Amino acid sequence: MTPAPLNLIKLSVGTDNVASLTAWQTTRRAQGDDGIPRHVTRMWPRREAELLDGGSIYWVIQGVLQCRQRILRLDEVIGADGIRRCAIVLDSQVVRTGTVQKRPFQGWRYLPGSEAPPDLVESRSGEDALPPSLSAALADIGVL
Repeated sequence: MTPAPLNLIKLSVGTDNVASLTAWQTTRRAQGDDGIPRHVTRMWPRREAELLDGGSIYWVIQGVLQCRQRILRLDEVIGADGIRRCAIVLDSQVVRTGTVQKRPFQGWRYLPGSEAPPDLVESRSGEDALPPSLSAALADIGVL
């Protein structure tokens, strides 16, 4: 049996829903020179090899974990201030997941695959999303 991959979990600050996350990632500012979406962070994951072995970044939007993207690679980026940063290069496909309410936190955290919510089945991924407050309330009582 293959162990579940190691993932990251990250707040998507300023994002209202999965559609707005997807729209942001199509902007030039969110892409590298190769046109692939990325998220730049100050800290470099120490468990890089585990993340690159099938891991994803799980996005928390409006207090609810709602989707994920597979991590393709980690690129070094040197900012105008000379500080080394990590660009988490992401698959452009955003996969809807089961929802889980999450409290705010800073930066990113590791998310073991055994604790990651399941992907929504294809027939449900196109459904309209519930309002974040309703989704959070249902997740809080264990319905979602």
